[in-house]
Amino acid sequence: MTWFLALLALLAGIAGLALGEADDSPGLQLIGAVLVLTAVVAVVRHVRRGRHV
Repeated sequence: MTWFLALLALLAGIAGLALGEADDSPGLQLIGAVLVLTAVVAVVRHVRRGRHV
């Protein structure tokens, strides 16, 4: 379940970055960057704790 949510957050973040760049919206880019970073941190923490099922 964690992998799915992290993947969903990563994809939403990438879309936010791309759409924010196209529309020149710094707020949307910031939200996209936060989503991407959150997804990466969640996956790294999940793997480091050894629960990669």
